[in-house]
Amino acid sequence: MLTLQHSYATDLDDEFWISWEGAEVPDPRVVLFNRTLAGDLGLDGEWLQSVEGAEFLAGMRTPEGSRPVAQAYAGHQFGGFSPRLGDGRALLLGEVRGPEGRAWDLHLKGSGRTPFSRGGDGKAVLGPILREYLMGEAMHALGIPTTRALAALTTGEQIVRQEGPKPGAILARVASSHLRVGTFEYFASRGDHDRVRTLVGYALERHDPELLEAEDPALELFRAVRARQATLVADWMGVGFIHGVMNTDNTSISGETIDYGPCAFMDTYDSATVFSSIDRGGRYAYGRQASVMQWNLARLAEALLPLFEVEDTDAAVALATEEVEHFAPMFLEQWTGVMRGKLGLADTRSGDAKLAADLLDLMADDGVDFTRAFRSLSDVLRGDPEALSALFDDPDPLEAWLSRWMDRLDAEGADREAHAASMDRANPIYIPRNHLVEEALDAAEEQLDLGPTRTLLDVLSDPFTMRPGLERYTEPAPSDFGPYVTFCGT
Repeated sequence: MLTLQHSYATDLDDEFWISWEGAEVPDPRVVLFNRTLAGDLGLDGEWLQSVEGAEFLAGMRTPEGSRPVAQAYAGHQFGGFSPRLGDGRALLLGEVRGPEGRAWDLHLKGSGRTPFSRGGDGKAVLGPILREYLMGEAMHALGIPTTRALAALTTGEQIVRQEGPKPGAILARVASSHLRVGTFEYFASRGDHDRVRTLVGYALERHDPELLEAEDPALELFRAVRARQATLVADWMGVGFIHGVMNTDNTSISGETIDYGPCAFMDTYDSATVFSSIDRGGRYAYGRQASVMQWNLARLAEALLPLFEVEDTDAAVALATEEVEHFAPMFLEQWTGVMRGKLGLADTRSGDAKLAADLLDLMADDGVDFTRAFRSLSDVLRGDPEALSALFDDPDPLEAWLSRWMDRLDAEGADREAHAASMDRANPIYIPRNHLVEEALDAAEEQLDLGPTRTLLDVLSDPFTMRPGLERYTEPAPSDFGPYVTFCGT
């Protein structure tokens, strides 16, 4: 059986967690298993897929001496504060140590009710579990920090949802931690600054041990989180990803993408794109993700405010305001860097952000596919001038932009094939296109056929390399698909 460590339960007192175990389920079975991840973590993949391993991954059977817990946290959800959320359908089994000694949380979703469930059944159904599995592995292959699925299990139950009964499921996922902005808010909202301080120390130990001896640990933690989030959101924007529910309880201080609910990748470029069924006002639209992350960071700064090493409250507020406001230029720098990579630019020049933004505006005006447009740019450099313009109904406005872009590339002095090769490493061919994701999830839920999901996982595992026979995975949705709406999966 797997050996687990439990720093969250041993280093933090029981105000941070509630001891709990997963619910008994009739027939837990591992239906998808991430052999690569298991190998990277030094785990026994054969045992984890056994009957005993499935019971462990369902939270039903834990090693003697284990301390599985439901974590406490609060959160701002669509701008409104909920002081007590916590793991309502989740369980932290403990931490595993990879071969390099790094700690990784092993965490379950859909493992049953906890004291944080707020009336819910604590269960999950197969479709949303597979969505998170697919999205996490796609993001990992794209080089974007993310939680990852170790396994997806069916439970042998039928769980009733609005659409009717669905196969019950549990996700076992791995992350560098499950500390959230909402974890800090939970104690700050209670005026419990001592536990906020304790949490700062624990967070630094997990994520930024080099900052433990800093003169102002809380401030340095904030700055580290801010930098990670600026990079993360820029990376999301670079692949057309929309998280869909960027509440503070879904904002990990590790800078990993967490809690894939109503998330999706864009086909047609539009900065106002929203897929979430519950985001009626567009709060978490594609183009608002940076400003929302800045808002979330402001909530973290508020939670840390009493810990800043300054002379008084006014000075702390001024410092926090300055630090939060610095997120915007940090994000712009990161986003511009991402877009330079997508455009094949190696040097840094002042007009690059506008060059990228102007292309996006042209794409928006003509309803052009985001992923195909950027990938086609390397074909243009290789001598196919129609590769991009063919995606436009009216390509005439594009000509002036292409001329500017070519001039900008030529100014760097490298040959065009070198630029094209670098762009091939920055612009994916394959993303989790929404119609293909839904096709896979429908087959799994309706027929318990995981073949399409496995095929899609294989395609997404190497998103930058063109492979013969996978043409349908590069194409946008058919005209009769949509309007596309995603759900939180609870």
